[in-house]
Amino acid sequence: MSAVYEPSVSVIVPAYNTEGTIEECVRSLLALRYPREKIELRVVDNDSSDGTAEALSRYQDRLVLVRERTRGAAAARNAGLAGAEGEVVAFTDADCVVDPDWLRHLVVPLRDPDVGIAGGTILARQPANYIERFGEAIHDHRKSIEVFRPPYAITMNWASRREVLLQVGGFDERFRRCQDVDLSYRVIQSGYTLAFAPEAVTRHRNEQSLAGLFREGFVHGFYSVQARKRHWGFLRQFGSGRVDRRAYANIVSRARDWGCGRDTPRSGCDAVFNSGKKAGKLLGSLRFGRLDL
Repeated sequence: MSAVYEPSVSVIVPAYNTEGTIEECVRSLLALRYPREKIELRVVDNDSSDGTAEALSRYQDRLVLVRERTRGAAAARNAGLAGAEGEVVAFTDADCVVDPDWLRHLVVPLRDPDVGIAGGTILARQPANYIERFGEAIHDHRKSIEVFRPPYAITMNWASRREVLLQVGGFDERFRRCQDVDLSYRVIQSGYTLAFAPEAVTRHRNEQSLAGLFREGFVHGFYSVQARKRHWGFLRQFGSGRVDRRAYANIVSRARDWGCGRDTPRSGCDAVFNSGKKAGKLLGSLRFGRLDL
């Protein structure tokens, strides 16, 4: 049996006005079943105006608090990355909690030097209504890594070797959203692959209402245009981005089992999210320049 793979890890959490969620996130990270001496927890206060800093002060002897005034998750993650000491860098979000064995499972694929990013399972926080459960289809990491071509990873459950992130230049701070898609594409174009780690579980506070679901779709659509514009030549190699339709049909079927599109009006879930996404793409094409989408 091969030896256990336990590299040193810097876990980075961007935090902007997260006083209501950051402590629960931090507590879950402090409870990780991973060698304590091999974990560096770095929380980046992204110029919060609420009680985030006060909440984090209660854990000042157990984490590294970084302050970054440039607004945006990309800038915050880069600030955390700049001083990171771990061989591996892992990311999650301030509105997530991680399972105790999250990190132990997430780093395993990185044992292969060809793997540039490992991504784990993203579930809804419980208890969850049908809209929150539908969010698991939106954040389906197996789909984004193993079904979509080209694949991409999601930063609420992501790990990479630090040298890989530095090699590709970290996150592009011009991206307010979809910076994880942009970085994933750059990692792939540098010769690395992505790997899904199903047992590495984070639980996210998904949108609870139809209005929130529409807004989430809008944001996805709007900023996806920026990412697609930057990588248009790369995407054309894959037919401008394709999906295995059989695998996608299984995902849609699962969403219906949750009550979206069968026991509730279709506009209650999938259609609302996709309507927001289409509206976002339309306005995004005006903001970032039209593409043949």
